[in-house]
Amino acid sequence: MKTKNRSILTLVSGGLLLAALAVYLINPGSLAQDIILIVAAILAGVPIAIKAFKALRMKAFSIDLLVTIAVIGAMIIGEYVEAAVVSFLFLFGHYLEGRTLRKTRASLKSLMDMAPLEATILKNGKRITIPADEVQVGDHVIVQPGGRIPVDGIVISGQSLINQAAITGESVPVRKTKGDQVFSSTISDNGYLEILTEKVGDDTTFAKIIELVEEAQETKAKAQKFMERFAAYYTPGIIILSVIVGLITQNVHLALTFLVIACPGALVISVPVSIVAGIGNGAKNGILIKGGDKMENLAKVNTLVFDKTGTLTKGQPEVTDIQAYGISTDELLQLTAEVEVTSEHHLGKTIVKKAKENGLELVNQPTDVEIMKGHGLRAKLDAKQIYIGNKSGAEKLGITIDTEANDYMLQQQKNGNTSVFIARNNKVIGIISIADQVRKEAPATMEQLRNAGIDDLMMLTGDNELVAQKVAHQLGIDKVYSELLPEDKVTKVAGLKTSGRNVAMVGDGINDAPAIATADVGIAMGGTATDVTMQTADIILMSDKLDKLPYAIELAKATISNMKQNTYFALITVALLLVGVLTDNIHLASGMLIHEISVILVILNAVRLVRIPKYQIRFKWPNFKIKTRTERGETQLAM
Repeated sequence: MKTKNRSILTLVSGGLLLAALAVYLINPGSLAQDIILIVAAILAGVPIAIKAFKALRMKAFSIDLLVTIAVIGAMIIGEYVEAAVVSFLFLFGHYLEGRTLRKTRASLKSLMDMAPLEATILKNGKRITIPADEVQVGDHVIVQPGGRIPVDGIVISGQSLINQAAITGESVPVRKTKGDQVFSSTISDNGYLEILTEKVGDDTTFAKIIELVEEAQETKAKAQKFMERFAAYYTPGIIILSVIVGLITQNVHLALTFLVIACPGALVISVPVSIVAGIGNGAKNGILIKGGDKMENLAKVNTLVFDKTGTLTKGQPEVTDIQAYGISTDELLQLTAEVEVTSEHHLGKTIVKKAKENGLELVNQPTDVEIMKGHGLRAKLDAKQIYIGNKSGAEKLGITIDTEANDYMLQQQKNGNTSVFIARNNKVIGIISIADQVRKEAPATMEQLRNAGIDDLMMLTGDNELVAQKVAHQLGIDKVYSELLPEDKVTKVAGLKTSGRNVAMVGDGINDAPAIATADVGIAMGGTATDVTMQTADIILMSDKLDKLPYAIELAKATISNMKQNTYFALITVALLLVGVLTDNIHLASGMLIHEISVILVILNAVRLVRIPKYQIRFKWPNFKIKTRTERGETQLAM
């Protein structure tokens, strides 16, 4: 039955109950009162019975079956008030549950509503407005002040402050100028932009966010799967117990009351409503969590492993020095850039960028390009063999590094630079030094992670030891493993898991993807991560800011804590109600009222998750702590 029809039936049956109450006040026990109650019970009971029947056809015993049997039984013995009240309250509980789940998914709907419908492109010198889904890769898109960007692309002209809240969760506009990346569905606040289209339609970052959130909300946590299995056994068990109670007491009314009160409605929804609310909160704040099981795993993490470049550092290195041997620095930079044009490595792109900034023309095309994983690359340029890479790669190829070059490299590394060796025909002809700066928010993030319960912070990097140690020292990282190949990172992560640690791996590059897949939880830096890394990761930080990581962990813990609160509360409520029924202290209508109130309380408790980070309440058994966050700081009240 459609949600709209169910809502109408809920409203009508509730109205009939009020009408029956009015008739009772005028003429208690009248035939009109009974007729109104019977109609109310049937209207509210039909959708419940239909759902129960569908479940039975699938050989499943649902909670709806318990209510259906109880309502029919109450009607047979003439307890029309109980039948009408029970069916209405149960239907009303379904209505509240659905409404809450829709509310927690509002962030997704608001994202979908932000998708631009039209785009203005520049074609043959003319501006043409077309549907956004008809824009092609390579088109020049025009965005006016206040306009919504319809594609992913690169700014080729103009500048503007861009509101990227739909992608990153950050409401503070970011200035974009020529050469900067922009995303679909972000808003140009005050400037004119001309954008070269790179991704359109379902390939845009925005479209993938929607797809990931939709998939995440359908993915079930382990606890949720357990609850579903529990309900499958619980329902027939309660039916059997109700029959036993009836046979022993010879009291049909008591047996029916026991049957209805035992319905664990609050228990069944306790887990999914918390998980959906938590995932919705994450999406609203630029954190994509791909399902309830990923949320559970993140809450258990006690060891965080980081890639260095692009994760702990900005990932935008710059050439700091060029040392040439036997040739000019311009010639060294030019031939190196001509080879690196074929590379996707961030250091190679930095060298190419530097060459272009210096006005050097890259005219020669390399051939026989060979990527050496973790060591660099080889290629032929102007009939000569060129090697570009690190010291270990040079030694592997038998390239001799003299004392002068080695001393220079060591000094550059002590200064925090990465040294790239360039050899021609197996002879070192130069070293290009490149440095990357630590992210501004990284030091504070490390401290916040420790406060969030992370015991060990580690770094796995392919960079040299001196550079890695310098970054680790700046950030207070516990252990550093340097000069690693992608397979070495996998081995380290697997070893940590074997030792009993719950490991999360944070990275952004293709070389991090295997380790991210191996970890208990894989986390990708969304702003710089490759498509492969984001597809592999369990969690994506779309804002590309490390300070989202402690919040993601706190959110996961708050969500799992909220889920446990709901579960314990629901179990205790059902247990107390059953004791009350068997001791004749609770009757059908009052018991069902208490039951539905427990459902409402479970839902309201889960809704609190949507309000994080302004307010975060963490309830731990047997203690609870209220944590209030404001922009000016953080205060705690503990009991």
